[in-house]
Amino acid sequence: MSEATATRKRPDLRGWVVPGVLLLLWWLATAQEWVDTRLVASPAAVLETAWQAAASGELWRSLAASLGRNLSGFALGSLAGLAFGGLLGLSRLAERLAGPTFHALKQIALFAWIPLLSAWFGFGEPAKVAFIALAVFYPVALNSFEGIRATRHELLEVARVLGLSPAQRLFKLVLPSAAPAIFTGLHLGLIYAWLATLGAEYFFSAGLGIGNTMIDGREHFEMDQVIYGLLVVGAVGLVLNRLAAWIETRALAWRAGGR
Repeated sequence: MSEATATRKRPDLRGWVVPGVLLLLWWLATAQEWVDTRLVASPAAVLETAWQAAASGELWRSLAASLGRNLSGFALGSLAGLAFGGLLGLSRLAERLAGPTFHALKQIALFAWIPLLSAWFGFGEPAKVAFIALAVFYPVALNSFEGIRATRHELLEVARVLGLSPAQRLFKLVLPSAAPAIFTGLHLGLIYAWLATLGAEYFFSAGLGIGNTMIDGREHFEMDQVIYGLLVVGAVGLVLNRLAAWIETRALAWRAGGR
């Protein structure tokens, strides 16, 4: 094995330097009482809280509830975004009719929709899923629209000369050309969905969910529970991001192979 090959296979641990330093500073700050441990719980206290939550099943129930509404909202928002973005991208008439309204509405901050959503759906689970779906809809629709519109005009002309039907042009030319932009939108939508899940659990009615775990910890002034919830949220977000990137790479591998 060459030195270059061995270097490539050796794991790169540089990304762990900053988390390791932060963990050390956190431990020192609490152990040496540089900070008020009532406000910043020690790593040992957070680890104990996490262990108790995992052993009692509370962690898994909360994660299942949060991920369930997260994936439900992501599925609804993605389907709506793909359909709407595809319609705008394929139809000049639809873009002229609905495009200006779409571009105006996407300027409205996501949290500004909460009063309207709560009036329509109440404060329960349907409102949370609708809020998440709305967060996903815009990036998916926008990237789908831009990806389809970015299809090279010369290729479309060649397809017409070859006598390809509209369906053939769509599935053999337009969608493959727009695939990177569409997957980028879906990737962003998955990230926004997780952020919106936490926002929904905060602003709508309480219930099972990792966001509500942090809220309960704040209300009872249990900082170990709050920090434990933050760490779980970050870990889940990282896993979802890596999973989306992995799926995107595998789904678009044919493009690299065709070059």
